[in-house]
Amino acid sequence: MFEWFKSVVLWIQQFVIGVPMYVAAPSMIVVGALDSSLLSLPEINDYLVVMRCFNQPSAVFYFPLFAAFGSVIGCNILYSITRKGGEKLLLKRFRKEHIDKVKNAYERFGFLTIALPSMLPPPTPFKIFVATAGALQYPRWKFMLTVMIARSVRYYIEGILAIFFGALVLEFLKQNGPVIFGIVATIVLIGLISYFALRRFYFAKQATQEAVSGD
Repeated sequence: MFEWFKSVVLWIQQFVIGVPMYVAAPSMIVVGALDSSLLSLPEINDYLVVMRCFNQPSAVFYFPLFAAFGSVIGCNILYSITRKGGEKLLLKRFRKEHIDKVKNAYERFGFLTIALPSMLPPPTPFKIFVATAGALQYPRWKFMLTVMIARSVRYYIEGILAIFFGALVLEFLKQNGPVIFGIVATIVLIGLISYFALRRFYFAKQATQEAVSGD
């Protein structure tokens, strides 16, 4: 059974990497959706992004988006299942102490609890964060937007590195991924904080000007 599964995964990899883009793109979405929902295909999304971008460098401009979009679809399926089933369903899949830790993380860090695991490469656990978000009824739009942005950052980094280093990127990310994506996550976080701070300042200034002109 295991050998059969490995053969299927190998065929998927060869298929998505070798076919024209108009076939590879929807195939990548399907694979990403399956991997992020109920089926587990370890590292396949990362491998497909890396090898496709290495073999076809121009694909780096758009192929990572297909991988990210597929992942969002799969995450939304898992999110919807646990949102409907609640914590009872969650406890059937994950250990209670792990669930409690993820819950505390959501309470303390909000969207970063799903953003950071989304960015980190395998073998970082991810599905427990998705499933817990559903059980906690975390806002769906915020959940999907966070996953889309974080996954896009991850796959674009992999795609760009793949152009220069090929399959070696996967091994490199296994060893140094948390550090690299931690730096990227920090930069993104600083950017978001700066954006919302400036936005808040702008609207506050505008409101003050309107109040003064009204007087």
